[in-house]
Amino acid sequence: MPKAKSKGSVKKRFRISKHGKVLCSRNARGHMHAIHNGKQRRSLRKPLVLEGVWARLIKQMMEA
Repeated sequence: MPKAKSKGSVKKRFRISKHGKVLCSRNARGHMHAIHNGKQRRSLRKPLVLEGVWARLIKQMMEA
């Protein structure tokens, strides 16, 4: 049986924390920041922690 390959696009966009949580960056980070106030901009810097089914799927795609 052939070896399963990991998804390159998933490896670029997500990372696994030290404790096994799946982290990704938030959307609305690219441009047009004038519509956000300072509090919103600071909160966009923090990584988004995925939970549940999505986290399990992303881990499967990264390991394979």
